[in-house]
Amino acid sequence: MTVYHVGKIVNTQGLKGEVRVISTTDFAQERYKKGQTLVVLDNGKPVKDVVVASHRKHKNFDLLTFENHSSINDVERYKGMLLGVSEEYLTALEEDEFYYHEIIGLPVFCENNMIGKVKEILELGSNDVWVVQRQGKKDVLIPYINDVVLSVSVANQRIDIANIEGLLDE
Repeated sequence: MTVYHVGKIVNTQGLKGEVRVISTTDFAQERYKKGQTLVVLDNGKPVKDVVVASHRKHKNFDLLTFENHSSINDVERYKGMLLGVSEEYLTALEEDEFYYHEIIGLPVFCENNMIGKVKEILELGSNDVWVVQRQGKKDVLIPYINDVVLSVSVANQRIDIANIEGLLDE
């Protein structure tokens, strides 16, 4: 079973089994809706399947409760663990939309020269920034905007970017 991360449980909230989650999904309303099955992961290994009983937003957190977890004692052990969704719950995306796991690891090309591979995606407000790891050089930050990212082909395992002045400087 393939599981994709949707958030990290960073703390508990109150005494009634609620957890604070820093979300890493653009689909929080779908992923955390009542009845949705999530997987709690510890060091990448599934610990327990949980079913969402409630979801609400508070500041920068998603607050969740799980069925059969009505006390802080039931959820305290999950602090620091990741939440994931199994592949069967992924939905089809619109054209030119991608899941993070589809982008991370793809090689990035500039003028047909491979410059490195995407190792991380940062969410920085108006657009995402892709961290590209280069061999023997410092990582480069690529803003995911039309002027820079020319094409993304998950099927062909390739991202092409424009050679904008200063972008690839050391």
